[in-house]
Amino acid sequence: MNILILMIPMALLLGIGFVSAFLWATSKGQFDDLETPAYRILLDDTERKKL
Repeated sequence: MNILILMIPMALLLGIGFVSAFLWATSKGQFDDLETPAYRILLDDTERKKL
């Protein structure tokens, strides 16, 4: 039972850390364009320089 005193605060801190990292990433625009990076590999080098 004593391990719960340690594990519950650690789980809460870890969860708060993940939520804050997600909110920071969304506010900085990390998830704005999800399609273009996947299509970049299909482009030639000359077409890639235009982007």
